[in-house]
Amino acid sequence: MKTSADRLAGRELWLLGLLTLIWGMNWPIMKAGVNDIPPMTFRSLTMIVGLPVLWLMIRSQGNTLRVAREHWGELFRIAMTNMVIWYICVMYGVAMLSSGRAAILGYTMPIWAALLGIVMFGERPGPRLGLGVLAAACGVGLLMAGEMAALSGSPVGALFMLGAALSWGLGTHLMRRRKQPASVAVITFWSVALALIVCGSLALVTERGQWDGQASWAAWFSLAYNGVIVFGVAQLLWFRLATLLPPVASGLSVMLIPVIGLFSGSLLLAEPLHWHDWAALACVLSAIATVLLPARKPQD
Repeated sequence: MKTSADRLAGRELWLLGLLTLIWGMNWPIMKAGVNDIPPMTFRSLTMIVGLPVLWLMIRSQGNTLRVAREHWGELFRIAMTNMVIWYICVMYGVAMLSSGRAAILGYTMPIWAALLGIVMFGERPGPRLGLGVLAAACGVGLLMAGEMAALSGSPVGALFMLGAALSWGLGTHLMRRRKQPASVAVITFWSVALALIVCGSLALVTERGQWDGQASWAAWFSLAYNGVIVFGVAQLLWFRLATLLPPVASGLSVMLIPVIGLFSGSLLLAEPLHWHDWAALACVLSAIATVLLPARKPQD
């Protein structure tokens, strides 16, 4: 007999599906944006739009943005790993890779999180982790080999995406072990604010003069989608579901995002799908499943 903690109500299930679709579709949408707009400029503009949306959402719920002084150091570490480094690496990675490959590499995060749990926090995972690491390594190797073999390939882009996944994995541990009482919404707001400062500074230093404000309609749509839908709607959905998601549901959601990213990139951007893309996707999904999905309990 399943308990209520093992399943979602119908409304929450639909919201989870919508959230997964928004995040999965965003990979080719971001790619369309950085095709015309330099990556740090693109990300900075979307955060300029998205930050007020987050502020209005938090204030409308009657919450304060105040964080006690003694918690700012911890908040800085959480923001750097979950947002700042992730955004920088992802934007450069997406600019260099196809959106589908970027999504697959970015969502190797659960594997890195599991390995960091062993190395840094002394966790003792089950034997399935070894199979997961092997499967993830095969997937990464297939994509790296494909990038190095292709004339337009970019192994540097793949390294950016792996760096993003590693940083996100560390940030997941820091969030899980945080001591400060601030809500996830407040932490997200200040993390985005710090990311805006860093990405905006990079844009001013490295991308000044690279964009004259002229862009295709797809790039403008990408800016609007990321600023309003990803930062506004998706964050609102995530804040609601964060306290409701059982492990199986959140695990399946993470697994579906690179699938949606791969196929939507092929559909929207006509990105070709090669055999190693399919094989890498299967390897990474198998790896995520071994790490995130719980083992069956023996029946009495």
